[in-house]
Amino acid sequence: MKRLPHTEDLRVLWVDDDQELTGGLVDYLAGQGYRVDCAPDLADARRQLQQACYDLVLVDLDLPDGTGLSLIRDTPRSQAREFVVVTGHGNVGTAVQALRHQVFDYLMKPLELAEVDNLLARVSHARSPAKTTRAELATQQQEPAAPFPADASSLMLGQSAAMRRVHDLLKRAAASDITVFIQGESGTGKEVAANCLHRLSYRADGPFVAFNCAAISPALIASELFGHEKGSFTGALRTHRGIFERADGGTLLLDEITEMPLDLQASLLRVLETGAVVRVGGDRDLPINVRIVAATNREPQHYVEQGRFRLDLYYRLQVFPIELMPLRERIEDIPQLARHFLSQFAAAGKDYRLSESAEAMLLRHTWPGNVRELRNVIERACLLSGGIIEAEHLLLQSGIAGASAPAQAQVPPSGPKPAGKLLRNAEQDIIMQTLAACGGNKTRAAAQLGVSVKTLYNKLKRLESKDAAQQQIQPPKVNKE
Repeated sequence: MKRLPHTEDLRVLWVDDDQELTGGLVDYLAGQGYRVDCAPDLADARRQLQQACYDLVLVDLDLPDGTGLSLIRDTPRSQAREFVVVTGHGNVGTAVQALRHQVFDYLMKPLELAEVDNLLARVSHARSPAKTTRAELATQQQEPAAPFPADASSLMLGQSAAMRRVHDLLKRAAASDITVFIQGESGTGKEVAANCLHRLSYRADGPFVAFNCAAISPALIASELFGHEKGSFTGALRTHRGIFERADGGTLLLDEITEMPLDLQASLLRVLETGAVVRVGGDRDLPINVRIVAATNREPQHYVEQGRFRLDLYYRLQVFPIELMPLRERIEDIPQLARHFLSQFAAAGKDYRLSESAEAMLLRHTWPGNVRELRNVIERACLLSGGIIEAEHLLLQSGIAGASAPAQAQVPPSGPKPAGKLLRNAEQDIIMQTLAACGGNKTRAAAQLGVSVKTLYNKLKRLESKDAAQQQIQPPKVNKE
């Protein structure tokens, strides 16, 4: 293997009582140019840290004389630049504890040589451009953690207990390169959370790339992820750089990861362990330096049980899980989110605000589409209102917790309606007013109405048929005699 730049002066301390594991790995790393020392317990590790400074300390959590977390907690960063936790008995609790001390990564045993190579390459990469002195690192550790940026993303706004926990987990995960697994219903903001994680990390100046595993044809997904060489298949007229290469130096979000074809999951696992990709039709490893974030709105355990998702890949990704709660379980965040969206959609010289009845209706709605649905509802209401958004502008016809929406919520403000007006006539008014507000653009009107374009076309077709039928009805003749 080609030696990495800066390996000759990268000093590593491996703290583990498992001699069978460390012996071979230490010999291998020494052959790659790393200066590696070993310690079988905490006492020996502390003695060596007093005598020398290390760029990286790999420490097992379960040691004969205590936990590796105590070594991380007690060691000044002037003596050890980065820590990596290595354990055979990991869980979310220990991962969170480790991240409280800003570890670089969290690895599960058994370790592969390629995985260790990948780790040390990332440490070398993070170490070389910054040129930060150990004294500066020690000073940084004494400074309080920066607050979660309120403008990191509109969808991450919120001061509920659930959102404060998400903010805390994102800040802790951002301090390392740990693999993060984000779960949440559709519309809760998984991509936004991944983007926030990227912006809070040292990779913020690199690219953030989001890839939806469910949106690409299974026949093309390998080429999109890993790239392909010219002539590797029919239609491959030029060399194509894949998503991993384009995300090099930054963060890659693999959204809807459970939808990845089973035959490609082994290839993904290899990339995660080796830190290198092989293009379709290629025969050489291309090193990449990417922080992986996976996301899904499914229950991955069910996919594992059904044989549709590899167990080893699941464990490799599920190192640090973050769950985004649905909007119905954090309703106290709705007013803040609504006000934010109102400011986004404010037209030139016009401000929007919610009436008390409109805000009450927002709080009663169950929000099956979560924050994405709230954003669409607010945008539509801004188009239909003149400035003060009333309950009827929201057009929330279903999903109200505990009660149906008031009758007036079904009708936009177009004056009083004749008594006994049929619901289908009210629907026609809503559709026509929304189309007018959207300048006749049916795609945009469908989005505002919360229906597909096909549904809108079908409704318009039925309305046209009804109008045509009414025009064919001749008024009855009146006998004047």
